[in-house]
Amino acid sequence: MIRSLYIRVVLTFLVSVIGGTIISFYVATWIFEDKLNENLRIPLLHFGQDISRIYETLPLGEADTFLSGMNQLKSYHIRIYEETGEFQSYGALNGHKPVTVSMEQVISVLDGDVVQVNPSGVSTVLLGMPLTTDMGTKAMFIEPIAPPSASFITKWILNFLTYSLIAGSLVILIAAVFLVRPIKKLTKATRRIAGGDFSVKLNIKQKGELGTLARSFEEMMHDLQQLEQMRRDFVSNVSHEIQSPLTSISGYALALKQVSITDNERSRYLDIIIAEADRMSKMSDSLLKLSLLESQSQQLRLVTFSLDEQIRRVIVAIQPQWSARNIRFDLHLKAVRIMADHDLLNQVWTNILGNSIKFSMDGGVINVSIKQDIKNVIVRISDTGIGISLEDQKRIFERFFKADRSHSRKYGGSGMGLAIVKQIVSLHQGDIRVESEPGRGTTVIVTLPITTPTD
Repeated sequence: MIRSLYIRVVLTFLVSVIGGTIISFYVATWIFEDKLNENLRIPLLHFGQDISRIYETLPLGEADTFLSGMNQLKSYHIRIYEETGEFQSYGALNGHKPVTVSMEQVISVLDGDVVQVNPSGVSTVLLGMPLTTDMGTKAMFIEPIAPPSASFITKWILNFLTYSLIAGSLVILIAAVFLVRPIKKLTKATRRIAGGDFSVKLNIKQKGELGTLARSFEEMMHDLQQLEQMRRDFVSNVSHEIQSPLTSISGYALALKQVSITDNERSRYLDIIIAEADRMSKMSDSLLKLSLLESQSQQLRLVTFSLDEQIRRVIVAIQPQWSARNIRFDLHLKAVRIMADHDLLNQVWTNILGNSIKFSMDGGVINVSIKQDIKNVIVRISDTGIGISLEDQKRIFERFFKADRSHSRKYGGSGMGLAIVKQIVSLHQGDIRVESEPGRGTTVIVTLPITTPTD
């Protein structure tokens, strides 16, 4: 089995050229067979007719003498047969082996038929025709002898084809080097990437299919590098997020082993252990949910429902969070019905509103509005909280990202909520963006199609 692409390209070229030439020759011969045969037969027929007129005009002896001195005998060999099978030859063979004439052919010509022998189908090698003389009818057979010029042309054509094949082979050998070189680079780069090295530079400047392949490969390599970095960040973040509650649980569990602690302290330590375990459980659930959403194994269960009513129900459900801090809501909810996954969108509003409440000041106001155009519905949720810097706004939808670690310790959370929101909105083929300034609040804008496509 040939593994080298270079050898494959060269062999393919050679097979294509040689095979194509042979096939073209036979096809052309098949198409023009009749015309070629006719063009080769006509000169023989005309020459034979001229000889017949000579023998019809002159006595036999003078006709033989005239025929013996004809210059055309350099290109033709003539045999004139008697009924007995004896024949007289005219013209030098010059090493040419004459075609055998059978007695059946002689008899057929004496009977008035014209005999033509063309074994290849495209060249007449022998033409037999009756010859009328003053001594009776004879059988004349004319055989063409290739002149030196025809032999030279044949030799020249063969040499030309040979040199063309050699020159073409050399050209394809050189061209194949340039064709295979970028593919070898891609192969080498693939091996390095498989080994974890994403710093490969291809430097392939070609255009066309190979250039497109190289650019697509570089884009894939960049994406893989980002995925690898995300994987490392994910492992680092998970380790960090898990380490904190585990440390707390371990520390307070050890403290519970002390005999001297009071009942109040024991109860407080247990509450902390339960809270940290609950935080780990919620983070695990969030990771599982996000993984399902990103793998698109989460199938949307589309139903038609009232979006404004859903948001009102979410606000009522989380009332303990905002009422305890005297936060109020300013609602401008236009009645809108959409087709979407009710449970997943419920998660979206719960997470966004939960963040707005968490980062708002006590006594603050959260504005929620719904607008609708022909195809989409736009939900805006604005708070008067601590806000987000422009740099952090680019990353707030990443898993585990927390805009301000000092605030995150105060407000809690794992940094998974907005990542889940982003994925749910994307599944609905919608869009989510944030407008915010530090100290001046945050506005989250969610755009959803009124009818979510099912494909």
